[in-house]
Amino acid sequence: MPSDFRAQKAFPVSGSGGRVEYRLARNAVVSQYRKGRLSRLDVCDAHPELLRAARNLGAVLDETCPICAEASLVHVTYVFGSRLPPGGRCPATPAELARLCNGTVEVACFVVEVCPSCSWNHLARMYPAGGRHRAAPLASESASGSSAKR
Repeated sequence: MPSDFRAQKAFPVSGSGGRVEYRLARNAVVSQYRKGRLSRLDVCDAHPELLRAARNLGAVLDETCPICAEASLVHVTYVFGSRLPPGGRCPATPAELARLCNGTVEVACFVVEVCPSCSWNHLARMYPAGGRHRAAPLASESASGSSAKR
């Protein structure tokens, strides 16, 4: 996995859309597991396709799994939109994610936290991108773009 792929986990959310963080829900599930109210089978139930994406396309975090405490967590991003396949797309590179998020079609991005070792998974965040949620061009991009048009 290329080291620059780690940038995906912190992909900036800009534009008019808002980000939904699921950290409180995650902490509640972990707390219930640690208190013995949930079994490992209840919380470690990742779909095989999600585990495959985590192993091959995910961005490795510097955080260990809250359930098994043995492996590093991985963020996997899925993008859904009207012009994408029904199952969405899992971008393989930060450039592909940027292309999807800066396109003219509005998309919804979901970042899932996964432990490839024990199959723990939890939705980490969701944010809209593309369409009316596209990021405004940087000052350096707009300056170079205007000189190219002349």
